[in-house]
Amino acid sequence: MMLQTTAHVAAHSRAHGPTAALWHAVKLHRPVTEIDGACELAVCGSLARVTPEQPWPRTGTDVCPACALLTR
Repeated sequence: MMLQTTAHVAAHSRAHGPTAALWHAVKLHRPVTEIDGACELAVCGSLARVTPEQPWPRTGTDVCPACALLTR
């Protein structure tokens, strides 16, 4: 039997046109050591590059409001 833990990590999206880059939450179902810097699906549905060094929850004006709400 395998013990599975779930954690939220911070991920940064790219700016798209007039939309600024935002910090998102990504729910990981595997160890952070297995993250290779690729884009992952955030809890809000956006694609964002995981940054394990950054804590979640993030504070500031550049945080995705949907991710902040969904991870409370």
